[in-house]
Amino acid sequence: MTHAPARPRRMSPAEVRARLGEPEAVIEAKIRDRIDDYFRLFIAHSPFLTLATADASGRADCSPRGDYPGFVKVLDDHTLAIPDRPGNKIADSFRNLAENDGVGLLFLIPGLREMLRVNGRGYPTDEPDVLARMRTEARTPELAIVVEVEQAYFHCGRALVRSRLWDPASQALAEEIPPIGEIAAAQFGLDIDPELLERTLQDSYRKLY
Repeated sequence: MTHAPARPRRMSPAEVRARLGEPEAVIEAKIRDRIDDYFRLFIAHSPFLTLATADASGRADCSPRGDYPGFVKVLDDHTLAIPDRPGNKIADSFRNLAENDGVGLLFLIPGLREMLRVNGRGYPTDEPDVLARMRTEARTPELAIVVEVEQAYFHCGRALVRSRLWDPASQALAEEIPPIGEIAAAQFGLDIDPELLERTLQDSYRKLY
């Protein structure tokens, strides 16, 4: 008879707080309820963010979003707009927003250790004036996600320092992972040459615009 492995102990919020201690007042004071000039500058230079959403049951999803620096537009001090560029069309984020409009964003700038976190409420839009501001290479997105900002603050760079994410030497780690074409062929049981699949994927990347 086999037994399921025991799961690690679940801690209560009170236990977690007791273990971590209370945050310093200056840490809580840095949280803003709007996009100030420094946040605007950061967003204008950021080519990449992660978008976290969850459905009505709390099942979470985190998706990457990227484009030219400044692809996210600041509509006003309390509102952002994120273009929906061509992707896999699974639309996890849109499905979640229909059930639960809470969103969390994490902006990064290559080479910079600090990050920008933005939390708020989101919804999809096809407002022509908003989409027109996101036009690139003669292409306008079909949709955008509007984020009504509730919290915005800079996050310290400890995680990026520990991960050495921007260290060129860390790129050698990519060489230890099989090509994505080989992985896809194995996962999906495809009877196709992995190198041909890899070339097809790389061609699709080159056709982004």
